[in-house]
Amino acid sequence: MTDQLGPIVPNPHGPYDETNAPDDDVRRLDLGSIRMPVPAWGECLVDMAPDDSMVHFVHWQTPLGRFTVTAYAAAPSGGLWASIVPELIVGLQEDCRGVHSEPGTWGAEVAATMDDRALRIIGVDGPRWMLRGAALAAPSTARHSASALRDLLRGTVVARGAVELPDRTMLPLVLPAEFAVQIPDIPKDEEGLRSFGVL
Repeated sequence: MTDQLGPIVPNPHGPYDETNAPDDDVRRLDLGSIRMPVPAWGECLVDMAPDDSMVHFVHWQTPLGRFTVTAYAAAPSGGLWASIVPELIVGLQEDCRGVHSEPGTWGAEVAATMDDRALRIIGVDGPRWMLRGAALAAPSTARHSASALRDLLRGTVVARGAVELPDRTMLPLVLPAEFAVQIPDIPKDEEGLRSFGVL
């Protein structure tokens, strides 16, 4: 079922820092701090501040579920994700059931059930950054959505930049110019998200 997202990643060696970004044919959406693969049949949903002054999150809504990828500043020594996992598990227990961690490709993965949907959160430590991905899916597609999330992370390029930022600071997301000009014409849905359609 993961082929419902299309051929996202040609090799298993990502995610990538911008200094070693691959010269490949993967179609990516440039959001400033991250360049994310564009999944087939993925509707792009954007969560912005009330005054539209900044982008909070960019989601992909796909047949396998909703995927969200964000990047954070981290120390060169790494290890940020491992330190976050215990806090994340405690925080999720307020709104989720069955919160637990499992061994994964890059360390622990956090899994839970939220509103009868399967939640999977995966973190990857990079040079001065940490990449975090989340998948929210129907229980019947949970295993496939988790695999698809790993593929999205593998194909993502992180542009950390030289600005000094405290650990755990989310790296800013910037919409492409062709998206930004459309903002006034796209109404928000009931979740407060704007849809830029299937790219």
